[in-house]
Amino acid sequence: MIRFYYHPTPNPMKVSLFLEEAGLPHELVPIDTRRGEQHAPSFRAINPNGKLPAIVDTDSGKDVRVFDSTAILLYLGEKTGKFTGSPADRGELLSWLMFISSGIGPYSGQAVHFQRAAPEQLPYAINRYRREAERHYEVLDKHLAGRNFIVGDTYTIADISAWGWLDRAPVVLGGSDPLGPYPNLKRWFQAIDARPAVARARKVGTEHAFKQEMDDAAKRAMFPSNYPTAA
Repeated sequence: MIRFYYHPTPNPMKVSLFLEEAGLPHELVPIDTRRGEQHAPSFRAINPNGKLPAIVDTDSGKDVRVFDSTAILLYLGEKTGKFTGSPADRGELLSWLMFISSGIGPYSGQAVHFQRAAPEQLPYAINRYRREAERHYEVLDKHLAGRNFIVGDTYTIADISAWGWLDRAPVVLGGSDPLGPYPNLKRWFQAIDARPAVARARKVGTEHAFKQEMDDAAKRAMFPSNYPTAA
């Protein structure tokens, strides 16, 4: 059984999509980041970095922890033999996974933070992260010209990983058609988003009452480095 530690944000959504695509039995363990549950010692024993997602695989009889969405996708892909592409495409798969995890993900996250969550609007920071998010979109858009999938000729964990963040393009870039300037990326996203497993992934955790208020306690829980530690 897979224990899946989840909060409804882009990186956990990637793992939700894989689990739904693969039909892997799993137990959902909601972790409410606005309530600070990611800082509990019990969760830090699973992910010392205090971030979502994380999994614990108990199938071997010994608990195996895996944290970071890219590591989880690779682990589950190898465990199931699904969505990892051909051996000939291994280098491409790893390259695009790292492009997403080190580029699209963090720059999109920082663009959202400085546009929507920072206590003051800092034009330099907003421009820096938003423009870098847009640049990464452009790189992937050019790569997808004439292609249906990011790697090779089949659906892989690279598509699953990119979907998790491109799904948040309206929040990252705003506007009614944020992917409009990236026609290849938009075509690809619409095709991935139409998969039946995506609809199931979107329902994961919806029965749980995650905290919605971004009050001071939530900010301290989510951005602890912004606050001085107690002496």
